[in-house]
Amino acid sequence: MKNKYTYTFSILIVILLFCFFANISLGSISIPFKSIFSSFSANSDNYTSQEYIIQNYRLPKAITAILVGSGLGISGLLMQTLFRNPLAGPFVLGITSGASLGVALLIMGSSVFGGFFATLLISKWSLVIAASLGSFLVLLTVLIVSSRVRDTMAILIIGLMFGSITAAVVSVLSYFSSAEELQQYIFWGFGSLGDLQWEEVKIFAIIYTIGIVFSIGSIKALNTLLLGENYAKSLGLNLKQSRIAIIIATSLLAGTITAFAGPIAFIGLAIPHMIRQIFNTSNHKILIPAVFLFGAIVMLVCDSIAQLPNTDYTLPINAITSLIGAPVVVWLLVRKRKMVF
Repeated sequence: MKNKYTYTFSILIVILLFCFFANISLGSISIPFKSIFSSFSANSDNYTSQEYIIQNYRLPKAITAILVGSGLGISGLLMQTLFRNPLAGPFVLGITSGASLGVALLIMGSSVFGGFFATLLISKWSLVIAASLGSFLVLLTVLIVSSRVRDTMAILIIGLMFGSITAAVVSVLSYFSSAEELQQYIFWGFGSLGDLQWEEVKIFAIIYTIGIVFSIGSIKALNTLLLGENYAKSLGLNLKQSRIAIIIATSLLAGTITAFAGPIAFIGLAIPHMIRQIFNTSNHKILIPAVFLFGAIVMLVCDSIAQLPNTDYTLPINAITSLIGAPVVVWLLVRKRKMVF
């Protein structure tokens, strides 16, 4: 069995490396692989135009795609296991909705609350900070609720209610906003992987790594939760602490991704199910690294498609992930009849 998994992991790693370099190569200008490899050893004072594009635009974008795809996939896996719900994803706790509300207040708040919010929108960091604050406030509320509520399903329902409340507030803000503000908010909602510079990618990667550490630390709890909460308690699992650790891991991953790349749909929902079909296991020691690799691969492929190679057009990344993710989930439901854990 180990040999089987080793072989599959090796294939996924090779595919990931190929997709990584293909993603850097494709774009409005095609760059051969040879130029990509040579750019890694190039002197920054003597960059050619291709090397400059690789180092300052395409390489940060490719790394962002890996972080986004793997992070959303793992956070979706955590939520599906915690709630034992095949339709759970990173969005169920309301973290993404909180980030959207923070951005909506920043962009469209000036129309309702006056010019104060307009003065805050002076740099690209403003959107990241606003989204992060929105995610953090929702996370804080969810953690307070989870410490007082024993039923895990109650947390799921409360998270969905947070999402409904924030959607209602965004709708009110949209009603009073100008066309320009609405357009800016809609463009943010499309999601984007190509707007980050190295400084932002580094901060993104640090917070992402903390979320991954929490996820790895929760592997034992996740495997135990598959047996049911009552049985998990009988095995000595501290349900409250484990639940909070899983929620923090998901919030760090999903909240940070939404803050830096916008709300990305369907990756967190579809990737865990696809991996379960490939590996046919419920052991999270296998699932988490597998989801990491496959989520990164799918996101790189989606971004490469969105670039519309050899054209000057770029499609919204959210449109591509939905076009790929939604049919996959439907196909799995039809094929399996039942999604199992």
